[in-house]
Amino acid sequence: MTDHHHEAAGEIPDVSLTAASRFVAGTGFEIEEVTPTSVTGHADFGPDQHTPWGVVHGGVYTTIVESAGSVGASRAVLEQGKFAVGVHNATDFLRPSSGGRALVRATALHQGRTQQLWEVIITAAEGGKVLARGQLRLQNVPLPATGEER
Repeated sequence: MTDHHHEAAGEIPDVSLTAASRFVAGTGFEIEEVTPTSVTGHADFGPDQHTPWGVVHGGVYTTIVESAGSVGASRAVLEQGKFAVGVHNATDFLRPSSGGRALVRATALHQGRTQQLWEVIITAAEGGKVLARGQLRLQNVPLPATGEER
């Protein structure tokens, strides 16, 4: 994961797959690049993400939308001593998939003082068809105190 807009005021936490909670890691979503207005990455889907019917579970897509949007939106407000939390996630499942690599691209649609709106598109790497798309509305909130002066 690279961050081309690192500033001295703070660093984004480790958002790698190896540092993720078991829940988030279960999606297989690996972040490749984070900027204040976009996030890119990919996920390799297989049986670990399947429903009993052998297709990728919709909750996987919803979680990726939440993760990608939250990371990008939090990066956008980091220098203000804030992070962003999702307050509404609307994810549409457009096409079933039994697995393979999916490409993830999150883009800021609106970045206001108190809220942000991000769009996340998840596309099959092979064939380029959109599997799911979501919009995530987020609230910008103060970073929790860590004992260090902010």
